[in-house]
Amino acid sequence: MDAYWMPFTANRQFKKAPRLLAKAKDMHFWTPEGRQILDGIAGLWCVNAGHARPKIVKAIAEQAAELDYAPPFNMAHPKAFELAERLVQLTPAGLDKVFFTNSGSESVDTALKMAIAYHRARGEGTRTRLIGRERGYHGVNFGGISVGGIVGNRKTFGPALGGIDHIRHTHDLARNAYSRGVPAHGAELADDLERLVALHDASTIAAVIVEPVAGSTGVLLPPQGYLERLRAICDKHGILLIFDEVITGFGRLGAPFGATHFGVTPDLMTVAKGISNGCVPMGAVFCKRAIHDVFMTGPEHLIEFAHGYTYSA
Repeated sequence: MDAYWMPFTANRQFKKAPRLLAKAKDMHFWTPEGRQILDGIAGLWCVNAGHARPKIVKAIAEQAAELDYAPPFNMAHPKAFELAERLVQLTPAGLDKVFFTNSGSESVDTALKMAIAYHRARGEGTRTRLIGRERGYHGVNFGGISVGGIVGNRKTFGPALGGIDHIRHTHDLARNAYSRGVPAHGAELADDLERLVALHDASTIAAVIVEPVAGSTGVLLPPQGYLERLRAICDKHGILLIFDEVITGFGRLGAPFGATHFGVTPDLMTVAKGISNGCVPMGAVFCKRAIHDVFMTGPEHLIEFAHGYTYSA
């Protein structure tokens, strides 16, 4: 047990009294001693369909036996294309291109790079600034902690990426403590983006990234009209809007995605977790066809987007 350095864990305390999970089925875990535990948060908000689903187990075993790995650079395998086509049937209209990753953190970094590269491909190379939100969580890669607003994830690692700013969070306890459903107050908090436009100029801002429903900071629902207002401000200034749906995607809100539930379509959308029911490390970025097509210019033999991972797709 001593060799394993665990993530997001007080390792010394844990190893004095380990909390081990030995097996899982449906909504429950079992300890090595046989004690049953309700999985109240679906793993890490990723086992959306329950544990040890026979169809999923069978699919993983059959795929490993048929083709365990194929390189995703300049080669591919048929199921990557099949999955992409099936996924875009779930997304809001217009989000019909898929770039595969291995995790939510990688999806966020991919979307941020895609946004900057998109503007550059359009001749707007000054648009490099990225805007996150206070209390936002976007994984713990350098891109994610830079645009994220969780203090504990940022303070240990120095300044992280440059050219980052944050709009205000939406937690307004004084006015929304007893709201039924979506908070009634706070749509005007989206106007904080206008403050940053005035400070930095819109011509320097590439994208804004938010979670439709903030997760790791305490599950904060967006105020009524907030996402619509943020969408309108981004459109006004030519800024891309990114929804981080790593947690909210694939049914967590009762609809396929938060974008579907709230009726607001981003330009880019990051997903992971529920995309594979937590069974294999996988993520993706959905983007609008218009963004994808900007990259599809120039000589056909050149790589349009120099980015990817060993296990993409």
